[in-house]
Amino acid sequence: MGAHILIVEDESKLARYVELELLHEGYEVTKSENGREALELALSNHFDLILLDIMLPGLNGLEVLRRLNKEQEMNPTPVILLTARDAVMDKVSGLDAGAVDYITKPFAIEELLARIRVALKLYEARNRGASSGAVEKEKEEGVYTWNKLRLDEKRHTVHFDGHEVTLTNREFLMLETLLANMDIVLSRDTLLEKVCGYDYIGETNVIDVYVRYLRSKIDEAYGVKMIQTVRGVGYVIKSETDE
Repeated sequence: MGAHILIVEDESKLARYVELELLHEGYEVTKSENGREALELALSNHFDLILLDIMLPGLNGLEVLRRLNKEQEMNPTPVILLTARDAVMDKVSGLDAGAVDYITKPFAIEELLARIRVALKLYEARNRGASSGAVEKEKEEGVYTWNKLRLDEKRHTVHFDGHEVTLTNREFLMLETLLANMDIVLSRDTLLEKVCGYDYIGETNVIDVYVRYLRSKIDEAYGVKMIQTVRGVGYVIKSETDE
């Protein structure tokens, strides 16, 4: 059996849908529809990951998260928040409280599964490092690499094989967002929110336009296939290349 995941969601149909998808992927699943019950479950059992809705009866998800991290200060269970599309402050509060990620409703199940895989990998890597006492050299903060591409967030520069790539602010933010979420398929709505802001009012195909610009300046210019389209979902940059 795979990782044990706790689903905390009071929408029974959504919870059941996610449960079936996780079972199909080989995960072990426990469900709860009540925040107070979920907190007790999380503190009395071992879970590898928690999918936590914010609007819950008994105890809201943010309070569950705060209490859980207080009790598990040394080794907190990773939590992915399930949030409403317009609940910006909930997202900020959740990340500040210790959530590893969030996903907005409605979401594509492929994106949720990808985010779960990434969160579990990070959790496993952290536990391996803690148990072995190994100290790995941290990657340079604010620098993202792929193939021969290097994006420096602090210097606001992008280079490919030493050659500077000139990008507009939004092109840079789009590329940074995709690189920061390597191997995670990001929906157009998610990218639109991160690149243009949650209150953006404009052309709905703006994300596709920026992807075309980036492909023109990087993929076509240097003969690579960096940004991949996941039909019906969105875009992703995968860490593994064919080279």
